[in-house]
Amino acid sequence: MAAKSQPNIPKAKSLDGVTNDRTASQGQWGRAWEVDWFSLASVIFLLLFAPFIVYYFIMACDQYSCALTGPVVDIVTGHARLSDIWAKTPPITRKAAQLYTLWVTFQVLLYTSLPDFCHKFLPGYVGGIQEGAVTPAGVVNKYQINGLQAWLLTHLLWFANAHLLSWFSPTIIFDNWIPLLWCANILGYAVSTFAMVKGYFFPTSARDCFPGEPCWLVPIPMAGQCKFTGNFFYNYMMGIEFNPRIGKWFDFKLFFNGRPGIVAWTLINLSFAAKQRELHSHVTNAMVLVNVLQAIYVIDFFWNETWYLKTIDICHDHFGWYLGWGDCVWLPYLYTLQGLYLVYHPVQLSTPHAVGVLLLGLVGYYIFRVANHQKDLFRRTDGRCLIWGRKPKVIECSYTSADGQRHHSKLLVSGFWGVARHFNYVGDLMGSLAYCLACGGGHLLPYFYIIYMAILLTHRCLRDEHRCASKYGRDWERYTAAVPYRLLPGIF
Repeated sequence: MAAKSQPNIPKAKSLDGVTNDRTASQGQWGRAWEVDWFSLASVIFLLLFAPFIVYYFIMACDQYSCALTGPVVDIVTGHARLSDIWAKTPPITRKAAQLYTLWVTFQVLLYTSLPDFCHKFLPGYVGGIQEGAVTPAGVVNKYQINGLQAWLLTHLLWFANAHLLSWFSPTIIFDNWIPLLWCANILGYAVSTFAMVKGYFFPTSARDCFPGEPCWLVPIPMAGQCKFTGNFFYNYMMGIEFNPRIGKWFDFKLFFNGRPGIVAWTLINLSFAAKQRELHSHVTNAMVLVNVLQAIYVIDFFWNETWYLKTIDICHDHFGWYLGWGDCVWLPYLYTLQGLYLVYHPVQLSTPHAVGVLLLGLVGYYIFRVANHQKDLFRRTDGRCLIWGRKPKVIECSYTSADGQRHHSKLLVSGFWGVARHFNYVGDLMGSLAYCLACGGGHLLPYFYIIYMAILLTHRCLRDEHRCASKYGRDWERYTAAVPYRLLPGIF
C-alpha cells in the first residue's frame, strides 16, 4: 500500500509530533527482536509437526487413496502399526537424488547464468536488472529478474521431451514422488542451517555488523539487517539475515521463493495429469481445471516478479527455515494436493459444476490481479494516476528507517484498497477455493489448501497490520479510520 519513499532528514518529527530514533524503528521491519511464549510455542510446534503433516498427507494418498482417517483407523483398530506404515513408505533412492540434484542445479544455472531476454520482446513485461525496496539499513538491493524466462525454458524442455525427445517419462515426478520428498527435505534443512550459520558469522551486507566482527557480537541497535532473539529455535525458523546472498546476484529469498518450488508447481501438475491418463486412459475435466487455474497463478507470479520484490516476503521476512524449508517442501508438496488427489480419484465434473469452478477461479484471479495492479500503479506513479477512473484518495504518512533517515509515503484508500485493507487476499482465497471445489466432495484432503490459505492470509494480514501500526503510528490510525475493514467488508 505504500507508494514511493524518499529519504529526508534523520530523526525528524513525524506528523503526530513523536520523535522516532533508530532503536524504535528497528522493530518496524521484519520479524520480532524478542519472543513471547506463544510465539516460541508456535515455532517449536511447526518445527516438530510441519514435516510430519507433509509426510502424513503424502503417505495417506500413497497407501490409503487419500483418505486422511485411514491410517488413524488402522492403527486404532489394530490393523496396522506405525512400523508397518513406515515400512511401506518408499525410501530415498539414487535415481531420486540424481533427479533432484539435476533439477536444482538446472534452476540455479538458469537463475545465475542466463540474463533475462524476455523483457526485450514481450510488451508490458518487466525483467532484467531491477531494484527492490529500501531495506532496514537503507540499502536498495538489485535483483536479476528472469523467472518467467526460467519457467518458459523449463516447460519448453518438458514438452519437447514429452513429444519428441523421450528422455524420460512424463510421469517421472509422480513415480518418484515420495523419494523426492526426502531429497527436498535434505535441501530445505541444509539451506536453512547454512543461512543461520551465515547470518552469525559472514552476513552479506557490510551494514549488518561492525567491520571485522561476527554479527552475533554486535549490539542489537547496531545489527542492521541481522536480528537475534537469544532463542535458537526462533532464530532458526524465522531467520537471522534479512537479505542473505552469495556473490552479487544469488539472492536466497528471491531464488527459493520462486525457484525451484514454483517453477516445479506446474510441472508437478503436468506429471499428475500424465499419470491419470496412464492409469485411467483419459484426463478428466477436473484435472484440466486444476492445471489451468494453478498455471494462471504461477505464470502471473513470474510475469509480475518485479512487483514481488515489494511484497512482505521480500521486504520484511528474514530468511530462515520458514522460507527455506517451506519453499522446498511445504509449497511443492501441499500446494499440489488437488492434482495428486485426482490421480487416485479421477473426478469428472458436470458441465455446470466445471463452469462454476472456472468462473470462481477467474473472478478470484481478476480481483487478485487488479487489486495488486492498482497498488503497483499507485506506487510507481507516486499517486499520479487514475484508479477506477478517478484520482486516487491518499493518506500522507512518514516513517524512520534503521539508518535514521526520514521517509515520506502515501497510503492508498481508493479502488479495491478502499473496500478493505487487504482485499487482494479475497481474490487469493476465491482462487484457492476453486482449486479445491474442482475435486468434488468425496474427501477432505483436497480442501486442506483453502483451510491453510485462510489461516495463512489472516495471520499475514494481522502481522502486516501490526508492522504498519508500528511503522506509521498515528498515520496508520487515520488510514484504518478511512478503511475500517481488514479483509471482508462488514465482517472482518
